[in-house]
Amino acid sequence: MEKSILITGGARSGKSALAERLALRATGRAVYIATAEAQDDEMSERIAAHRARRGAEWTTLQVPLDLLGALRESDNEAGDPRLVDCLTLWLSNLMLSGADWRAAGQDLADALAAQRAPVVFVTNEVGAGIVPENRLAREFRDAAGWLNQTVAEAAEAVWLCVAGYPVKVKPNDHPF
Repeated sequence: MEKSILITGGARSGKSALAERLALRATGRAVYIATAEAQDDEMSERIAAHRARRGAEWTTLQVPLDLLGALRESDNEAGDPRLVDCLTLWLSNLMLSGADWRAAGQDLADALAAQRAPVVFVTNEVGAGIVPENRLAREFRDAAGWLNQTVAEAAEAVWLCVAGYPVKVKPNDHPF
């Protein structure tokens, strides 16, 4: 298993299910680092559905902001893979808290090479649709694009999920 994997795709594309399969493949156990916060009933239901899909082989860490700290804390040579779901919610949390999201994203990408246990990131591909109507939505779209590119560059592998089908896009043999 690669040490760092980024899985991207649109909403309901199969990203999380693929990430869960990849994370469990190595040892049969994994650490789930959840960035979502249940701030309303709909998000509570989404979180409950994700938890119901996972069994006793998962240890869950709830980490809305300190993702790098959670990765450092959960990392060890004989460690189980970690699954971070998801980077776009983490980015949203950072932006809404007023944190320096760009510095946090760069720190995350820079830390990947030092990770000993594998880590799988889930993120949303938000730039494939129309240009958002309002400034905050455009800023988020642009920030998510930057974060995804930054982590993808640092990751050993990148997967794109489309309609439940994964396509490996890194490594590949492109000429540039």
